[in-house]
Amino acid sequence: MRLGVAEIGFVGVGLLTVPDLLGIDRVTPLAQLVSFRPYVLVGVAALVVVLVGLSWRNRRLLLPAVALLVVLAVGVVMTVPRTRAEPSPVGGRPLTVLAVNVLDGAADVTALAELIRDERPDLGALIEVGPWYRDRLAPLVEPLGYRFVTATGTDSDGVTDVFGVSALVAAHLGDVTVTIDESRPFPSVGIAGGGLGAMRFVAYHAVAPRPGDVSQWSTDLGELTRYCAGGTPTIVAGDFNATLDHSRLREVTAGCSDAATQRGQGLAPTWPAWMPDWFGAQIDHVFVTPPIAAEEFAVRELAGSDHRAVLVRLRVPQ
Repeated sequence: MRLGVAEIGFVGVGLLTVPDLLGIDRVTPLAQLVSFRPYVLVGVAALVVVLVGLSWRNRRLLLPAVALLVVLAVGVVMTVPRTRAEPSPVGGRPLTVLAVNVLDGAADVTALAELIRDERPDLGALIEVGPWYRDRLAPLVEPLGYRFVTATGTDSDGVTDVFGVSALVAAHLGDVTVTIDESRPFPSVGIAGGGLGAMRFVAYHAVAPRPGDVSQWSTDLGELTRYCAGGTPTIVAGDFNATLDHSRLREVTAGCSDAATQRGQGLAPTWPAWMPDWFGAQIDHVFVTPPIAAEEFAVRELAGSDHRAVLVRLRVPQ
């Protein structure tokens, strides 16, 4: 049987909408496009309405309309739960976490310092913050009671911040221990001990799934398994360059919960910040393992960066 234009179009829209269910969202261009599934679903809904309207004159269009309606329903079922908040956590003590990518040190240093001063995070994952940006930011926030732990990564060229990852640590957490993993292009910085008790905090950055880098992207995300599947209560924060529409991210974070989703804001865009605040991909995250849970979630604009900052107030074990 020969496929008509409508049937071929249906297949194409289906591939764009739910490639992760078919296991093909780890190849270009689907690895990039699936990040925008919520907006694809809006387009599919509009297309269904158009096809239903046209089917009164051409009944051959009714079957593709029904098929697209099924695709739409599947996509909605996978997406909408991220907008429904879980019950607020009770007990424990508060801990505030900041995650922000400063775009290779281009973000306004004063604006970030003001954000830190106003929100007073206990821990921060400062992505693309190497020694150069850190040295400009430190004099503004160290008097507030913070210190930095900075890693530059194996691919650092010595003149940019893009491969830097810094952890911001509040002084009241005391004598913490530091672990730096530089086995990937972007390093990870781990903080444990001191006021964190049995918990650990990881500042994390994955490469973007650009054409040619998808394999490294998948490898980078694979590191999350040891944080989410272990028995240590863990907070992993930073720029993951992946959304929960990526099957790879869902796979490697099976033991973690996304703080934004816990608060019903799992579709809050964090990139690109130059677009309207209702449009974009949710690639900056704070993931936690039980019994840690999110009490509040917010995004903040940061001048000079193409990412929005993520602020999460957690409830952690006493």
